[in-house]
Amino acid sequence: MGPKSIFIAIVSVFAIGMGAWLSYQLVVPPAMPRTATVLPATAELPEFSLLDQHGNSVGRDAFAERWSLVFFGFTNCPDICPLTLQVLANARQKLSDAGHSPLPQIVLISVDPERDTPGVLAEYVGYFGGDILGLTGDIEELRKLTGAIGIFFDKSFTDDGNYSVNHSAVVLVFNPRAEFHALFSAPHEVDNFIHDLPLIMSEP
Repeated sequence: MGPKSIFIAIVSVFAIGMGAWLSYQLVVPPAMPRTATVLPATAELPEFSLLDQHGNSVGRDAFAERWSLVFFGFTNCPDICPLTLQVLANARQKLSDAGHSPLPQIVLISVDPERDTPGVLAEYVGYFGGDILGLTGDIEELRKLTGAIGIFFDKSFTDDGNYSVNHSAVVLVFNPRAEFHALFSAPHEVDNFIHDLPLIMSEP
């Protein structure tokens, strides 16, 4: 076989290979989130002012420049809140062990600011590992944020005069532009976050 024939053969094999690859890309759709709901259009967060667990004033910029998993709960919550935070902490650790980067920050925003002072929040979020942000503050400032992104919460009084707080159980995903980007509905499982978060965070 002469040089010209060899060249033609190589080009033909390359063309066949490219054609097969393109056909595969057209037939096999890109991976999609399994349980998360990605918003058709992201929503910019409103301006607000809350306190973190160290007593520092923070606003919308607390969610800038990194992905965030945001859960609205309270420290006296008997089950849903601690279970959800543990799921998020476990999922982030497994993503870290698998070499995924960047990793999202975990944020607990208290819907019971009357009892959840910065000091109470600091002790509580510490149970679930480092790099967890706790936010609390004035109820009106809190409602600026929850009202804009559709989070419900309300006091529920008991017969002994105490109260609990009913609240939305979703986990929200904020992107590095401080926008509401996606959400995970309950019940929450570690594997769902491990599968979906890398896909969500790879979006522009």
